[in-house]
Amino acid sequence: MSGRTAEVRRVRMSDPAVVPLLAGLHLEYTARYGGNDELARYPETDFAPPYGAFLIVVQDGETVAGGALRRFDAVTAELKRVWTHPGHRRSGLGRLVVVELEREARARGYRRIFLTTGPLQPEAVELYLASGYEPQFDTGARPESGVLGFTKSFGG
Repeated sequence: MSGRTAEVRRVRMSDPAVVPLLAGLHLEYTARYGGNDELARYPETDFAPPYGAFLIVVQDGETVAGGALRRFDAVTAELKRVWTHPGHRRSGLGRLVVVELEREARARGYRRIFLTTGPLQPEAVELYLASGYEPQFDTGARPESGVLGFTKSFGG
């Protein structure tokens, strides 16, 4: 992680420090997929305790990464909004976010995580595979549309 201290903060989605994360996601989704309503799909309450969480990573006072989880079902959390600022990628921050979200999921009693990403986000696919997530699709196929699902179980 580039030698600088990264502070993980648990925040509400309405916290002003979340704005750079959501703006960055919006820009990426628009650039990669055109019009996209993904960020408006779920209410803020989905990402709040007791069933959800929203995390950001702050370095030098700047929000550089983050992500959220929400309840998918009684035993499954869904990861959403996982993002790292383009200038900070490949520095371990994405992995830090995933590990912290997994910790939050376990603390809330979830035994499994489900997530999806898009086919035009190869760095996300790489992150989830490297983090031990099982692809729910043929990794040899290169779809240009749809969603790519992943799962990971903790046991329990």
